[in-house]
Order: sequence, then structure tokens, then C-alpha cells
Amino acid sequence: MSYIKRFFIILLAVLALPLVAVAKIWLPQMFQNGMVLQRNQTVNVWGTAEKGESIIIKFCGKNYTTVANGNGQWSIQLPKMKAGGPYEMTLSSSADDSVITISDVMVGDVWLCSGQSNIDVTIERVYPQYREEIDNYKNDNIRLFRVYTDYSTTPRQDVKPSQWRRLSKQDAWQFSAVGYFLARKMYEKTGVPQGIICNSLGGSPIQAWIPLDSVRQIPRDYYDNYFLYTDSQYVAAQSVANQRANDVWFEQLNQTDPGVKENWTSPLYNDAQWTEYDQYDNAWAKSGGNNVIGTIYMRQHITIDKEHAGKKAQLLLGTLFDMDYTFVNGQQVGVTYYQYPPRRYEIPEGLLREGDNVITVRFVNKYGMAHFIKDKPYKLVFADNYEIALGRQWKSRIGRIMPPMLGGKLDTQNQASVLHNGMLMPIAPYSILGVVWYQGESNTNDPSTYGTMLRMLKNNWRSRFTNPELPFAVVQLANFMEPSAQPQNSSWAALREQQRRECNADNNAELVVGIDLGEAVDIHPLLKKEVAERCALALENMAWSKHNTLFPQVTSSKVQNGQVTITMNQALQEGELYEFELAASDGKYHNAKATAKGNIITIACENVPTPVSVRYAWKDNPDKANCRGLKNNLPASPFEIDTLIANQ
Repeated sequence: MSYIKRFFIILLAVLALPLVAVAKIWLPQMFQNGMVLQRNQTVNVWGTAEKGESIIIKFCGKNYTTVANGNGQWSIQLPKMKAGGPYEMTLSSSADDSVITISDVMVGDVWLCSGQSNIDVTIERVYPQYREEIDNYKNDNIRLFRVYTDYSTTPRQDVKPSQWRRLSKQDAWQFSAVGYFLARKMYEKTGVPQGIICNSLGGSPIQAWIPLDSVRQIPRDYYDNYFLYTDSQYVAAQSVANQRANDVWFEQLNQTDPGVKENWTSPLYNDAQWTEYDQYDNAWAKSGGNNVIGTIYMRQHITIDKEHAGKKAQLLLGTLFDMDYTFVNGQQVGVTYYQYPPRRYEIPEGLLREGDNVITVRFVNKYGMAHFIKDKPYKLVFADNYEIALGRQWKSRIGRIMPPMLGGKLDTQNQASVLHNGMLMPIAPYSILGVVWYQGESNTNDPSTYGTMLRMLKNNWRSRFTNPELPFAVVQLANFMEPSAQPQNSSWAALREQQRRECNADNNAELVVGIDLGEAVDIHPLLKKEVAERCALALENMAWSKHNTLFPQVTSSKVQNGQVTITMNQALQEGELYEFELAASDGKYHNAKATAKGNIITIACENVPTPVSVRYAWKDNPDKANCRGLKNNLPASPFEIDTLIANQ
């Protein structure tokens, strides 16, 4: 018999054998090498296997067994453990000989950081604020886990591939700055391993993080809008159409832009006839009274001395709106595709030359008005800390004016429940000690239902994580936008008040006030270490029954003889206070004079002889707000109260 005949006979015999399913244990992404398990709590471990299969977990010298149910799902609760590690965990099954080994397991404290872009702001973004601290810190006992963006109209079984990373500058570079500094502070306080899970998405509204059944109770169109995104054919088709519209727009722009054809970025290009503008004069961004949609070129000449010619440098171009391609002496040194990231562009060795050098910024504007953001750094910095400040004067020329981009708006990631389904449910019920919730900017257009939705979120997450008393540190919106000397009807202030009232009504939630940590020109303020340290104080009180004195709070109020008296829960820094306002029954607020003595604030306004209500720091950016605790220097939260009702 030939070799080929024997081969086919054997193959047919193999194919004739009955098919036997190979059992496999499956674990979610959370359970990996380097993970941190929560100390002093029962620890939830779960996964899937073949129906009826016995699962054995070996950990810290003990065995734990369970059986997969009819759907192949299984779960085990490990008993409370003290902090320690590193340990090894193994999982095996009764159906086969395969073993899953998870190494370098730590037991300590685990915190979940969630919300939108301000919890997303990375160490890379805040690095200039804390350069030496970040450069000189590494800690193998702190582990970081990033949940990557995924949104779905149905619950996901698992999150996208990720891993636990030990804290170092490199591994934290693109990680949440608040999470990073929270872990450091908690390790400093406890000395036990720390795990930080960052689960957030920039621009996301709160309703995206709440289950659909809860959102349905909100008298808004969130629930109805959701169903427009359940048709996968529509979503796929619109996504393709939007991408094509974007591609066509840029193809046409680049093919017809005279700045590209004539190489306006070249150092040899003669810009003598270009118009000179102050960078903050918006006239350069307009044509015929309309905002330029398309490209605008800005050129500035700088002089480099002999000592620094040819050396590496960093070009700081503040923050720009919206998109920019930046060139030095004709070579592209950076590109940023949207408005928020700071422009920190590295200039390579050999590019700068002695004498005249030219910086060219090619603005690409798809909507709105191109502009430089004020109060940001615009300069050239060398390794020896020698700096050359850029001037405010730029030579400017419009490149190509384009029609608005075609394509519909598809914001699937912001619809009700989709982030809850895609990013929250797959990691629950991983055992955690507390939550930092830093979100709200995307709900300032309609803040009236925010408190209700925040309550829904807390209740649902506590249920998901099987902890009805799960602590929440809720970071209040920071000050933002142009300050005002006069009272405002501020939606930002209204949302802060919703956050304040909801936290006051929840024994397991603490408001973290950041009204002094914002920036007028940046929705992403950079003082994230200070935010994290305040979160740590709040979480200590809830998780470990500490007695840190937190942010001054109103305990009672009264009005007598036209003067309002407010009692606070702690002594204040004494003296004149600003950003207080009073209103009579007409509801019109007036600036008022206020004074603090002990824990009492007295407020009066000659224009309001019979005050009905009082509010503090009720503005987008109450930059003069100075009501602070005497001992801890922490700021009081903005508030609004009816002075005729005590104990607000």
C-alpha cells in the first residue's frame, strides 16, 4: 500500500471519530498577571466553562471549588484577606488537564476612577506641573488598569484587551493623572498595594453610564434617542458615510490649498506681503465677516543665537483651535487633530540654525473660529532651560476657504446606557473599595435632572459591585470660562448644586470641591494632583471612618432685619468674603457684602432689604470666591439656599 493511500485511510478514520468538545476555562480581562485584589472584603472571581464543569481555584494555600451552571457561567467568592503579595493563583477544571496560572497577584486596595475627560487627562498632559515628582517616582506595589473605549446597545461579556501595569513614568504616561496621584497618596497613607482602574470616556454624558431601564424614567429624549442607534445597519452605513465625507473634504482641501502648492511653510518663502496680526485679534480668522472654514497660515520669525543653533528644543504653542500642522524651517514638527491637547512639539537636533528661523502654523478649521488660547505658554525651551518667548505678532494669510463638511452626526458613544453596557458591566462585580466620579461638563446644557441620574448611577453601580455602601467621591465641576463681576444664570453652577445636594443626601457619597482648581481658558485644568489629594481625604472618611475635616458646608440659615446669617459646619478664615448674592421675592440676584467670623457668615445688600434667597459662587467661573476652612484651607462648595428654611 502506498504512503498516500495509508494517509487517506488514517485521515478518514480520524474524521469518522465522534467530535468531543474541548473544555476551556475563560476569565475576564481583569484577572491577569499583576492584578490587585481588594483586602478585607470577599473577592469575586468569575468566568465561563463547559456546563457542569467543576472549577478549582488555588490561592494562598487554599482550594475553592464551584460548578459551571447551565449557561456555562461560574463564580467563586474568596474570603477576606489581609494585604500582601505577590502571590500566585491557579485555576483548573475537572474536564481537562489545562491550568491557568496568574502570577504577581497583590492584595491591597482597589479604586475605580470613572467619568469623562477630566478623569481621562493623562500624566503626559500634566507633566510640566509635576515634572520632578513624576520623573523620580516608581512603585511596583501600585498597579494601573485601563478600560478601553467600547460602547454597545447590549451588555458586553468583557472589556477590550488590556493589562495591569506597574506604576512607572513610562507605564503611567497615558494613564489618568487623578488615578495616578490618588494611588500614590493612598499608598503613602496605608503602605499597602494599590490598584487603580480607569474606566472613562471624554465627552461622555452621565446617561451613557446608567442602565436603560433607569434612563427611561428621566423625562427627556435620552430613551427615545437610544433606539435610533440599535439598528446596526444604520450605524454602520452612517459611520462609513461620515468617514468618506471627512476623507473627501480633506482630499479637496489638500489638492486646492495654495499654501500646499506654493510651499508656504518653507523658510525660503517670501512672506513680506502677508498681513501682520496680534494672535488674539480674531480678524485673521475671518473673511468677509465670516469665520474661515478651511486653512489659515501663521508665520513668525525668531532669532537663534550661536550657542543654541542646532540644538534640540521644545516648541510650546499653548493650545489652539481646532487642528494644526506646525512647521519649523519647513519641517513638520507636530500635528494635533483637535483643540484640547497642549501643543508641545519636539524640535530635533540640527533643525534650528543661527540667525533667522521661521515657525509656521497651518490651522485647519472644520467649524467655529480658529484661535490661539490665552494664558497658555508660547515659547521655545532648550535643555539648559534657556527660553525664547514667542511674540504675539504673526504674519497671516488665508489658504483655502472650504464649504462645511458633509456628513451626519453619529455620537453612538454618548447614547443612554451604551458605556454602562460596554465598559461598566464587564468589570463588575470585581471587588473595589471606592469610586471617584469626575463628570458633568457634558450635562451642563440641561442640569435639571443631573442629581436624579447621579443617584441612579450610584445605586446601580453599588448593586453591580455587590456593595450597597460603596463609597463615591464626586468631583464637583471646577471654575471655567470668563469671570463675571455680575450675577449669572449659570448652568455650570446649577449642575454643581445638583452634585452638592445629591452628595449631601447620601451617607456614602462625599462632594470633592474644585471650584478653585479650574482655568478660565481650559475645560481640562491641570491641577490634578490637588484633585486626587482631596479625593483621598473624602475616600478615607467613607472607607475607613476617618475624621478628616473636609469642605465647609452650610448647616443652617436665617434672615432677620434684612441680614442673612449662615452657620457653617466648621470655623472659616475670617474677613470679607466675595461672590455672595442675595435676591428678594422677584428672584433677581444682587451682589452682596459678606463677612466670616468663626463659623458664621453674615450677608447683606442694600438693594435687597427683604432677602428670600442667597447663593455663593453661582457663576461659571467665580474667580474671587474665598470662603475657606480655617484649619484645612479647603474651599466651600458653591451653593444656593432659601434663607427662610434652616438646615439646608
